[in-house]
Amino acid sequence: MIEQPLLDDERDPEASYVLADKIPPDHIGVLIAGVLFMLIGWAGLYQLVTTTQPRVGQRWIFFLLLQLAVSGTVLPFMRYLNVRFTPVTAELPPGGVIVRQSIWVGLFVVVCAWLQIPRVLNLPIAFFIALVFIVIEVFLRIRELRNERG
Repeated sequence: MIEQPLLDDERDPEASYVLADKIPPDHIGVLIAGVLFMLIGWAGLYQLVTTTQPRVGQRWIFFLLLQLAVSGTVLPFMRYLNVRFTPVTAELPPGGVIVRQSIWVGLFVVVCAWLQIPRVLNLPIAFFIALVFIVIEVFLRIRELRNERG
C-alpha cells in the first residue's frame, strides 16, 4: 500500500500555534526598539564622523551613538541565542533580559573604544572586561531565575 503524503492541515494542527506562541509580544516590541536603536545609532555615527571635528563634546556623543548602534545591532542576535538555548519546557526570558544583554555588549564595545584612545586596550584587558560583564549577567540571571521559581 502506498502512503499518501500528509497535507499541511493534516500534519499537526497545533504546529501553527507553536510558531505564534514562540514570539511573545514583549519580544516584538524589543525587536522594533532594536531596529530603531540601530538606525539612529548608525545614522548618527555616520553623520557625526563625516561632519564634525573630534572634540570633547563630539567624543561623548560618539560613545552614546556607538552604544545605541551596537546594542540595537546585537539585540536580534541576543534574542536568537536566548530562544535557541532556553529549554523547551521553560519560558522564554522577558524582553528586558534581552535588552540588558545587548546593552552589555554595547557597553563592552564602548569601553574598548574608550580604552583605545590612550592605546591601553590589548587582548588580555578586553578578555577580562568581557569576563566581568559575563559574570555579572550570569549572577543577575541566576537571581532572576531563583525569584521566578520561588
